[in-house]
Amino acid sequence: MKTSYRSAVHDALRDALRDDPRVLVLGEDVGRYGGTYAASKGLLEEFGPDRVRDTPLSELGFVGIGIGVALGGLRPIVEVMTVNFSLLALDQIVNTAAALRHMSGGQFSVPLVVRMATGAGRQLAAQHSHSLEGWYAHIPGITVVAPATVEDAYGMMSSALLDPDPVIVFEHVQLYNTSADVGTLAPTDIARAAVRRQGSDVSLITYGGSLPKVLDAADELALAGIDCEVIDLRVLRPLDTETFIASVRKTHRAVVVDEAWRTGSLAGEISAQIIENAFYDLDAPVGRVCSVEVPVPYARHLEEAVLPQRDTIVAQVREMFGGSR
Repeated sequence: MKTSYRSAVHDALRDALRDDPRVLVLGEDVGRYGGTYAASKGLLEEFGPDRVRDTPLSELGFVGIGIGVALGGLRPIVEVMTVNFSLLALDQIVNTAAALRHMSGGQFSVPLVVRMATGAGRQLAAQHSHSLEGWYAHIPGITVVAPATVEDAYGMMSSALLDPDPVIVFEHVQLYNTSADVGTLAPTDIARAAVRRQGSDVSLITYGGSLPKVLDAADELALAGIDCEVIDLRVLRPLDTETFIASVRKTHRAVVVDEAWRTGSLAGEISAQIIENAFYDLDAPVGRVCSVEVPVPYARHLEEAVLPQRDTIVAQVREMFGGSR
C-alpha cells in the first residue's frame, strides 16, 4: 500500500487519539486549519476541541501547558510549527521538562511529546529552515528522534507516547510529500539506529531529511565500485553508538552527513565517537558533509548551494579513495 510520510504522521496522531483518551493534540493551527503541514487535518472534527486544541502564537506558553497537563496525567502531543520557533520554548523544554525528574528526585515525570518541522529545501528562508536537532540532542533528560521513513513517521509516535519522559520528534519538511509502499504500520524502536543499506567500503551516517540524498549517493557510488553502508541514526539522543561503530569497524571509513552547520554539530559528536571507539580501525580520516555556515537563503539556487547534496556526498567519498574510483 502506497502511503505518504504526511499521511503516516496524520494516522499516528489519529490512532493515538482514538486508542488513548489521555492523548490530546495542541499547538498553532492544529485544529481548524489542520496543521501547517496538514498532519492534523480532520482531527478537530473527529475528536472535538477538548482533544485537539488551537493555541495562541506563544511557544513558551503552549509548551508550558503541555508540561502541565503531562504532570496532571494526560499524554499531550504538542506541535511547534518549525524548529526555529521552538527556541522561544527552550526555557520550558530545558529548564522544566528535561530537568523535572532529576530535580524532584524521581517523584515526577513529564510524558510530553513535542513535534516540530525542521530543515530546509522549500524556500522558507532563514527563520523557518534551520536544522537545530543537535541543540536538543545536547540536553540530558529528553529523547530526540528524527524519523526519515514512512514507517518511522508512524511508528515513532506510539513509542514516544509510551515514554515517561519528554520526547522531541523532528520531521523534515522535505519528507512530508515522500511516499513508500508499506505493509501494516507498527510501533518503531526509539532506541536503535537502522542499517538502511549494507556495504563494505565506507559507512555513510546520517538522519532525517538527508537520508534520501545519502541513499541516492550510495547508488551512484556503487556504479563506481564503492560499496556504501548507510546508517540512519533515527535516534539522536541517546545515540546508538554501537550500531555505527560496528559499521565503521567493518568498512574502515566513515562520512557523516548532517544538514546542520558543521561547527558544533551532531556530525562533530559522531566523528568524536568514532575517533574514541574505532580510531585504529580507520583507513582514512572521518569525513563530514554539512551545510555552509550562513543563514539559509531564500533563493532556490542559493538554498540548494548551501545544503548537503548528492553530488557533495559523492565527492567527499571519492576523495577518501583518492578520487581513483
